[in-house]
Amino acid sequence: MAEGDNRSTNLLAAETASLEEQLQGWGEVTLMADKVLRWERAWFPPAIMGVVSLVFLTTEQQQRFHEICSNLVKTRRRTVGWWKRLFTLKEEKPKMYFMTMIISLAAVAWVGQQVHNLLLTYLIVTFLLLLPD
Repeated sequence: MAEGDNRSTNLLAAETASLEEQLQGWGEVTLMADKVLRWERAWFPPAIMGVVSLVFLTTEQQQRFHEICSNLVKTRRRTVGWWKRLFTLKEEKPKMYFMTMIISLAAVAWVGQQVHNLLLTYLIVTFLLLLPD
């Protein structure tokens, strides 16, 4: 039995020496991490909680960033779809396209004439920013 314990002790010593060699450049960091995890100072537990919260908050922000990117792709697809429909209308029904463009441009010109430029710009920007996803 003593021989098995001796072999186990030697194996443990060899693994410990190997790990010490691998972590040689990280000695100071390892010592500091040990101090933090053993809560040697009173402010270490709140610091740990803050770091953990930050990691989870970063994950939440990453999910929101993914949603924003997805919405931008959807908006781009819608815009490209409307653009393609407009050109399809131009090719297939040029008279309908012409009338639609004349009416649309006349409506925009009339609104531009009736409303002050700054107010009109404000309304357009607000409308675009408040469009649902």
